[in-house]
Amino acid sequence: MNCYFDHSATTPVDLAVIEWMNQTQSTVFGNPSSSHAIGRKGKHILESARFQLAESLGCSPKEIIFTGSGTEANNLVLHHVASQKKKHIITSSIEHPAILKTLNHLKPFGITFTIIPVDQYGAVDPKDIEKAIQSDTGLISIMAANNEVGTVQPIETISHIAKNNHILFHSDGVQALGKIRIQTLVNHCDLISFSSHKFYGPKGVGFLIKKESVKLNPFIVGGGQESNLRGGTENIVGIGAMSLAAEKAIQSLDERSILLTDLESLCIAGLKDFIPDVIIHGNMDSHIPGLISFAIPGIDNQKLLTQLDQAHIYASSGSACHSGISTPSEVLIALGVDEETNLSTIRISFGKDNTLEQVQYFLDTLKTILQL
Repeated sequence: MNCYFDHSATTPVDLAVIEWMNQTQSTVFGNPSSSHAIGRKGKHILESARFQLAESLGCSPKEIIFTGSGTEANNLVLHHVASQKKKHIITSSIEHPAILKTLNHLKPFGITFTIIPVDQYGAVDPKDIEKAIQSDTGLISIMAANNEVGTVQPIETISHIAKNNHILFHSDGVQALGKIRIQTLVNHCDLISFSSHKFYGPKGVGFLIKKESVKLNPFIVGGGQESNLRGGTENIVGIGAMSLAAEKAIQSLDERSILLTDLESLCIAGLKDFIPDVIIHGNMDSHIPGLISFAIPGIDNQKLLTQLDQAHIYASSGSACHSGISTPSEVLIALGVDEETNLSTIRISFGKDNTLEQVQYFLDTLKTILQL
């Protein structure tokens, strides 16, 4: 039995999306900037995808900027701030490296930033954000849901703080789409980043929602594509496939949430049954369903992951950006987790095609490995 339990790292492309891509990529190859019929065919797919995404997300098509990834969408926002007078940014200690590493990279360009701590469950305190505001604060950037422990942040409350202080509010929503309702994000954020491969679309494509009232400077300069914000010929097939995947993910959200919650409940109950001292990280009352970060005291997570891999069970020790490296998770450090527990932690993240039988196989296999 093969059990892929690493959906927070990436998801398999939905079969209907693959079928659409196979049908399209052999016939639609024109540059959407070309004025002839072949180019217009590509342009039609590009703009149809934009409208389809906008309808699924409840925003205007003019607010969607296609990018090559969620990381690029984040960079577009942060590099814009670096070109402004107000260069101070407020973010959290558990953001993705696409935020934290980029902020360090932008220091020579005058960017300064305040990193807000999180509590033991991975949640920020909006009061800390309010206290961190300076006269030159130009952006607040807080992820919607964390990729390692799944904690969902109080986005609406933070948005009110940003609005009251006339500060742009950005959220990395990469882990949110298809897992939780994102209307709060769309309604309350000025800028939101997404990545196709997190919701059963292809890799190498993402998008940024940018409210029409927000003016950005381009990050990639070139042919003036995407309202002059992202130079480069658009990945037509990838973008069309992403819009289809997003539509399917949003339409099936309730059904998928029930499944993921059932899988999660069985897994946690099983873990607690034969590992009484198992440690569950994150806020299980406010998190994305189907993601479990847990520690088994005294166990080497890399050794355990290798043993699970040999049994065709595929999980991770945290962010895929650091997979295979036996170092403590920065996210868990931010939660106050000690190093021994940190290095005993693995992450399970279920998806739409997982079954209760697979979860039971995982529990049985883990019990055998631990010789319990």
